[in-house]
Amino acid sequence: MPRITEATVAEHHSARERQLLDAAHTILLETGRAPTMAQVAARAGLARSSVYQYFASTPVLLQAMVRDIYPRWTAHVAEVMDAAPTDADRVLAYAVASVELVARGAHAVAGALVSVIPTDDPGEQAARMHQEVQEPLVRTLETLGVESPREVSELVNGVVHAATRLLESGTDLPAVLAQLAVVLGPLVSELGGSGDLAFRGEA
Repeated sequence: MPRITEATVAEHHSARERQLLDAAHTILLETGRAPTMAQVAARAGLARSSVYQYFASTPVLLQAMVRDIYPRWTAHVAEVMDAAPTDADRVLAYAVASVELVARGAHAVAGALVSVIPTDDPGEQAARMHQEVQEPLVRTLETLGVESPREVSELVNGVVHAATRLLESGTDLPAVLAQLAVVLGPLVSELGGSGDLAFRGEA
């Protein structure tokens, strides 16, 4: 039996899997390409054979990365939305959180994963993941009594996508977030919120 570094075998397995996934995510973020098992092992400081004890093949590792990144993305969105002072301000908070993730490179990682994972329909998989991340916004709009909340959420996401293009063109994150508030602030104010970035400790 291999030597374990945690209190139990289960905890050791979980910690080692986390170590390997973090290594794989870092490589993908740096290169924009799917990591090999050898690269992941080297980054984690392990023998390549160790990786196969946790992930049977590269496709299995990539699928695990997809399952891992989207809950983390959703958790960040939920955390920022929960800091908003009103339900209406959660709409702007959703947009802020989404743009922050793009600034961190998470969107590029997710897109790269979808493009390299063997699947019959990667577009369908990407759409499903996008919908899962969008659900907190849809629920907020439903709570606010907005007509056609899913359609409105798509419009909000259109603003988010435009903001990501500004980031990609070289506009810095604080400026992009301020512009988000300019565009979405009137909608948020109409729904009963402040419509500014005060929930983030900013003017």
